[in-house]
Amino acid sequence: MNEDRSTRYQRLKRQASLSSLVWGVALVGALLWSGASLTLRDVAESLAARAGPASGPTLSTVVYVGLFCALNEIGDLSIAFYSGFFLERRYGLSNERFGGWLRDQAKAFVIGLLIACVSVSIVYWLIRVSPERWWLPAGGVFALLIVGLANLAPVVLLPLFYRLKPLDRESLRARLLTLADRAGARVLGAYEWGLGDKTKKANAALAGIGATRRILVSDTMLAQYSDEEIEVVLAHEIAHHVHGDIWKGIVFESALVLGGFYLAARALGALAGVVGLRGVDDIAGLPLLLLAAGAVSVAMVPVAHAMSRAYERSADRFALDLTRNPGAFISAMRRLAAQNLAEEQPSRLVQWLFYSHPPIRERIAAAQAFKA
Repeated sequence: MNEDRSTRYQRLKRQASLSSLVWGVALVGALLWSGASLTLRDVAESLAARAGPASGPTLSTVVYVGLFCALNEIGDLSIAFYSGFFLERRYGLSNERFGGWLRDQAKAFVIGLLIACVSVSIVYWLIRVSPERWWLPAGGVFALLIVGLANLAPVVLLPLFYRLKPLDRESLRARLLTLADRAGARVLGAYEWGLGDKTKKANAALAGIGATRRILVSDTMLAQYSDEEIEVVLAHEIAHHVHGDIWKGIVFESALVLGGFYLAARALGALAGVVGLRGVDDIAGLPLLLLAAGAVSVAMVPVAHAMSRAYERSADRFALDLTRNPGAFISAMRRLAAQNLAEEQPSRLVQWLFYSHPPIRERIAAAQAFKA
């Protein structure tokens, strides 16, 4: 296979992502059909009972989720190391030492565990309250959770992993804030995003929604890109907020969650006895719930990517219309492609399955047509 460096890098990253998915499906499938999930439940109930007879089912649910997440992390850690550390170092994209990477993994695990414990506890409480219709309020709760995380990410979660500070290039800061104002997107400031401690890649974003929306420009971009290039990249990010793409994504994701919960409710009702559950509210059925709900999300990945690519094309056009600077757009795209090892022209199948953005070559061609 005659591959250039970026194509091989992206192919290996996709293979690692698929391996992680296969591991997750294999784990929940094995727990469910081997009966190991029943054993895990019994262990969780035994550990919860040590807290006292008044501990109730919520504590055993939390303990089960903790044990389940630990098993998943143990199996997935080698894949995460290969994709997130080894490949990044091998292709010269990482500035991070192994100890720093491991600390980030631990923080991500703890955050994910907390979210999982809260989420699963709410779902199983709703199942106990309404065994037939739990999926409907659960979908509503998760929609609120998605909105909450979108709000909290730039002010609570992101600072746990990256250094953030007010952008101290006054001329650029004023330029970006003026750009957002011209576009009609209210922002609460512009910040330097410390990616350089971990990676050589560059990025920029308009993160958060509502009262937490703020401009983020990575230090790696500030060091190598002109003000015009940074402006046109941010114009693209602003477009997503002006067009309501963030809220469209939240609605779509919430619909997927609701559809997944509905299918999970039907699967639990039909198969609870087959896999040895005490009832639909038995926490040992969590692997079945995850399989059913996850199947909906996986099946809709091509649709989600197609929608996202349409939004990205529209955002590119908005950025060109707003800045009237296709030359800066083209040079920024070329820099980003080279710096981040992006494939210029992946196959149609790869785009359909994996790409949330149009290929770089297509985006540059659209800017060249705009310039002409």
